Amino acid sequence: MGTLGNILVPIAVGAVSVVLALGLINMMRGGSPERSQKLMQLRVLFQFIAIAVVLLVVWLSAS
Repeated sequence: MGTLGNILVPIAVGAVSVVLALGLINMMRGGSPERSQKLMQLRVLFQFIAIAVVLLVVWLSAS
């Protein structure tokens, strides 16, 4: 899982970072509150996925 983990973890963290940045940009520009809410929900989902990926990589690395 070493090589796959080295690929999946940065992708998961990067996805969270991109959605967070999009949400901040939307908020700073005074964009749609509905869009901000959707981006917040998407960020929470991506954070859950990122945590699950990290835990999976750690668990498989310990085996």
